Amino acid sequence: MEDVLDRFLRYVRIDTQSEENQQSPTTRKQFDLARLLARELEQLGAAQVRLDEEHCYVYARIPANLPQGKSAPAIGFIAHMDTSPAVSGADVKPRVVRYEGGEIDLSGDGTYVLRPSEFPILDRYVGQELVVTDGSTLLGGDDKAGVAEIMAMAEYLLGHPEAEHGEVCIAFTPDEEVGGGVKYFDLDRFGADFGYTVDGGFLGGMEYENFNAASGRVTVYGRSTHTGSAKNAMRNAALLAMEFQSMLPQAEAPMYTEGYEGFYHLDSIHGDVEKCELYYIIRDHDLERFKARKDRFTAIGAYLNGKYGEGTFTTEVKDTYYNMKEIILPHMAIVDKVKEAMADLGIEPIVTPIRGGTDGAMLSYMGLPCPNLCTGGCICHSRFEFVSVPHMRRCVQLLVKILEKHVD
Repeated sequence: MEDVLDRFLRYVRIDTQSEENQQSPTTRKQFDLARLLARELEQLGAAQVRLDEEHCYVYARIPANLPQGKSAPAIGFIAHMDTSPAVSGADVKPRVVRYEGGEIDLSGDGTYVLRPSEFPILDRYVGQELVVTDGSTLLGGDDKAGVAEIMAMAEYLLGHPEAEHGEVCIAFTPDEEVGGGVKYFDLDRFGADFGYTVDGGFLGGMEYENFNAASGRVTVYGRSTHTGSAKNAMRNAALLAMEFQSMLPQAEAPMYTEGYEGFYHLDSIHGDVEKCELYYIIRDHDLERFKARKDRFTAIGAYLNGKYGEGTFTTEVKDTYYNMKEIILPHMAIVDKVKEAMADLGIEPIVTPIRGGTDGAMLSYMGLPCPNLCTGGCICHSRFEFVSVPHMRRCVQLLVKILEKHVD
């Protein structure tokens, strides 16, 4: 059986970075990994392997092998193939280091150094093998660690018929990082009764709550004049945009919040005197507070229009996903089975709210309850990202054990 590490090292070298656009998939290079995974699933002997040649989804199944008198639900495992646009995913150079504490000089010349003073979570990994990069790119553990773990689980099950399980449904999705991961997901073809996204972080992590999320856009229209005769004539859109931002609660930004605290995040701003555009993401776990945040956002625009003239500001708010907790709560047995599986393996369950979203959140609202499971990765969307090798192996064991716990 191929080690999950070897799979992971192979997958992260394939550039699958997604982009913000209206195509699906947003980048054609995601097909490079999709085709490889489909081919490998066929070679392993998985059933009903299918690559969606239009939208870049990979589906497969492993038939149930239960003896007469036993039963189990059809369980799905999902991971996404794309990597974040935040940091380059091209020409990834993964390497395995044994971490003995202190700093890890990723680049070898001091340019990119992974320091426990900046990332205290490193202290948990002393004595472990870690996969890192040279600092010029992200690693891609989000979510190729999840992809590799699902593939390793599939290889184990197909090679060990004595491991009893119900039907296993596998899917790999594109464009999760840009919010399009389940846009064309074929739920009927997938065929699971419920699922788990394998898209989390440190070992033991499990989530069934996530943010309610919206995107916000503010457009400010100004008026340019010669600076020498600008008095009472110029209306500087860039300055007015700064005024809009100043009216949002300054302590409610991502860098000042944690846990269940929501935020407004100014993701980008560009423009000049004539026109300026601001793009935000708006997040909160509580639905009522989420609505209040959106109302405040649009109210600021209305107030500033009253101050500077109607049409100076336009605000647009669009919901993108919702807290899957509302869907999961009636199906908490699927969470409890994970806790039982972790207990059997000596893993401490750490249940926390996701300060973001997953494909599972949207799938839950499509009718497929879908909590999120750990992968062993840390510091995702960053050039300082790393993945624990022993924890990846433990995650593979966890997936197999979850299937076992669902057999009656």
